[in-house]
Amino acid sequence: MTFTLDTEQTATVVISHHVRDDVKLDYEAWLNEIIPVSKSYPGHLGVSIVHPVAGATVTYTIIIRFDTRKNLLTWMKSGDRKNLIKKVQPYLVEDDKFFVRSGLDFWFTPEEAKAKLPTKWKQLLMTWSAIFPLVLAMSAVIDWLATSAHIPLGHELKVLSTTFLVVLMMVYVVMPRYTKLVHKWLFS
Repeated sequence: MTFTLDTEQTATVVISHHVRDDVKLDYEAWLNEIIPVSKSYPGHLGVSIVHPVAGATVTYTIIIRFDTRKNLLTWMKSGDRKNLIKKVQPYLVEDDKFFVRSGLDFWFTPEEAKAKLPTKWKQLLMTWSAIFPLVLAMSAVIDWLATSAHIPLGHELKVLSTTFLVVLMMVYVVMPRYTKLVHKWLFS
């Protein structure tokens, strides 16, 4: 069984820019230029900007979501984006920094990113409703395999094997499809 990256799951890029103090207005104008361009690309789901807080932070954080990783990467590698990044470079203290996330990343999104997240109770209910049947099924599979192969498994090895299979299935199979299926409910 092989697992490949599912390009059908939503993807997010989190971009950080440390802007020189003397050109913040120019940078804000640049944001007003790049945002509509990113929105014109297929699969664009939204953009959020977290402005620096005087005396606390110095960076702008731009969060852009696309419906698939493929569409996000199309935007990130586009000539439009490259030209606009080249244009903004003189305003930045350091280079454009970004990281891309996809799939179950709402589990790992830092609170300071200010991305729109489902309510905690919906995350709990959705995660539990996916994990519970997987734990039952994977535990039964591990028991069957161990019995069929006449391999005695201790409790720790059984739990290790079961949790590995559950997490593997959650990340690559279940959650990308499940989140797409319940997306409206999850974010309502």
